[in-house]
Amino acid sequence: MPSPLILVNLKTYKEGMGNRAHQIATAAQLVARESGTTIGIAPNFIDLHPLCHHFTIPVYAQHVDGSEPGAHTGQINADAIKFAGATGSLVNHSERRLTLADIEASVRALQAHKLIAIVCTNNDITSAAASALSPEYVAIEPPELIGSGVSVSKANPEIIRKSVAAVHAINPKIKVLTGAGIQSGECVKIAVDLGTDGVLLASSVVKSADPAAVLRDLVSKL
Repeated sequence: MPSPLILVNLKTYKEGMGNRAHQIATAAQLVARESGTTIGIAPNFIDLHPLCHHFTIPVYAQHVDGSEPGAHTGQINADAIKFAGATGSLVNHSERRLTLADIEASVRALQAHKLIAIVCTNNDITSAAASALSPEYVAIEPPELIGSGVSVSKANPEIIRKSVAAVHAINPKIKVLTGAGIQSGECVKIAVDLGTDGVLLASSVVKSADPAAVLRDLVSKL
């Protein structure tokens, strides 16, 4: 997948459900075509299947369990998101933390189905640990900045530098995303200039009255 990646996590915001999820996906697809930038979305599970089949942009699950198909009520396995048409999944988001064993199981399940794993971490040490599992992406997000409106690119650029270095010291092929408070093209440019391969963000797009305008700004300096 070409860099950089702009990945919009719709979380479970009301502004990111149902028809509104389709509107955001429409905006993402439009801006991706205009700019040549890869823009993906991570909707809630109810919207995953329809968005995968109505749009050509990458669509990711927000979480995946490492379990096999079977008697695991309430779990979401890699088979299910593959059948839905997903590109891959977030793993270990700060709002859905997992044990190291569960992270490994989720990554292995995704890899077995040739799906992309994006493992979320909170500092350079956990980024290095995640890299040992060889996911396609590690996404560094300091939890204290998520949803704060304060961009990690500006507030804590050193954690980005350290995380990129930690990841590439383990496996230089792994791509790095950065997130938390990303809200403008300047934030994205700083993140990319610091060595990352894109950003993971949510509220600045999802809660906007004009998602396309926000997305155009996000890619404007690339």
